[in-house]
Amino acid sequence: MTDPRTADRLCRVTGLLLVLSGLVHLVVFAVDGGPWVGPVSWRKPVTFGLSFGLTLIAVAWVTSYLRVGARLRSVLLLVFAADCVVEVAGITLQAWRRVPSHLNMETPFDTTVSMALAVGGGVLVVLLTVFAVASFRRRPTGPAGMPLAVRSGFAILLVALASGAAMIARGVVLTRTGHQEAAYHSTAPLKPLHGVSLHAVLVLPALAWLLSRSPWNERTRLRIVAAGVGCYAAAVAVAGLWAVLTYR
Repeated sequence: MTDPRTADRLCRVTGLLLVLSGLVHLVVFAVDGGPWVGPVSWRKPVTFGLSFGLTLIAVAWVTSYLRVGARLRSVLLLVFAADCVVEVAGITLQAWRRVPSHLNMETPFDTTVSMALAVGGGVLVVLLTVFAVASFRRRPTGPAGMPLAVRSGFAILLVALASGAAMIARGVVLTRTGHQEAAYHSTAPLKPLHGVSLHAVLVLPALAWLLSRSPWNERTRLRIVAAGVGCYAAAVAVAGLWAVLTYR
C-alpha cells in the first residue's frame, strides 16, 4: 500500500470520486432547490467535494516533485486521502440531514460530527505544512519554473490553512459563548481568502507544466511562471484586504 505508484493511483481515484460527489450534489441542488448560501445548503457538499477532490489530486501530483522519501510521501498521501474523505463525508452527511456541518453543537451527534471535522482540519494543516516545509528544505525537481511554482503554491496554501483555522477558531469561540447563529455567519469575511489561496498549489504548477510543453526557452518560461506567481499573490492580497475590511 505504501508503494508510490499505488498511493498515487489511490489518491487520483479518490480525488475523482470526491469531484464526482460534488457534481452529483450540484444536480441534487438543481432538482431540490433551496438556498445556495447559509449554513444549511447543498453548496457545501458541492464546493467541498470539488475542492477536496481537486486538492487531493493536485497534492498527489505536486509532491512527486518534492525531494522526500518515497515511503514517507506515500504514507502522508494515504493519510491525507483518508482525511479528505472523512471531511467530505461529514459535510455531505449533515447536508442530507438538513443541519449545519461546522460549528454545530446542537445535539451530541452534531457535536461529534463538528468536532470530527475540526480534528480532520487539524490533520490537514499538519500534513500540508510538512509538504510545504519539505518544498523549501530541498529544491523541488521538474522543468524550468516548476520549483518556483511548487514552493509558491505551498506557501500560498499555508495562507489558506491559516485562514481556515482562523474561521474555525472564531466560530468555536462564538459557539461556546452562546452565539450560535453568529458563529455560522462569522466565516464569511475569510471565505474568499481561503478559497483563492487554496488552489495555488494546483494552478501554479499546472502553469509551469504547460509551459514546459511550449517552444519557449527556459528563461522565458521562468519569467512567465514568476509573473503568474505575482498575479496570484496579488489576488490573495486583494482577498486578504477584503477580509480585513469586512471583518466584524
